[in-house]
Amino acid sequence: MKNILSGPFIFFIFLSVLNCSASQMNNQHYQREWMMVSFDQFTKQQMIENKAEINLTGEKSRNKVKGTATMGCNSIFFLAELKNNGKISISEVGSTMTACKNMELENAFTKKFESMTNYKIEGHQLILSDHDGNEMQFIAADWD
Repeated sequence: MKNILSGPFIFFIFLSVLNCSASQMNNQHYQREWMMVSFDQFTKQQMIENKAEINLTGEKSRNKVKGTATMGCNSIFFLAELKNNGKISISEVGSTMTACKNMELENAFTKKFESMTNYKIEGHQLILSDHDGNEMQFIAADWD
């Protein structure tokens, strides 16, 4: 009887460990800092000057990650839910309210960011897109 119960118990532990390690591997693909390299009519130089980036290394609860973004002036915060089917849901977007001289990139980003519905990770590149074909492209900050 003891051997009969220990087999299923060991199998249950094995599946639990496997499940935990698999979810960690998925997180490593997108839970990182991403530098913006392409968006709308903005040049790479403008993005570099504004230190344009999103950070998905925040606290994860269920399938949602607390993210932050910088597009030059204000701190932007949001929740992102990345699903296995390439869909993303961005919600609860907010920011600090500092008035700065040049807020073009930041205003355009906050206007379009929440409408992004798809994501794709190719190597060290993250691409967000919406139903109209608009894209935001990022490269992993830790990639050189």
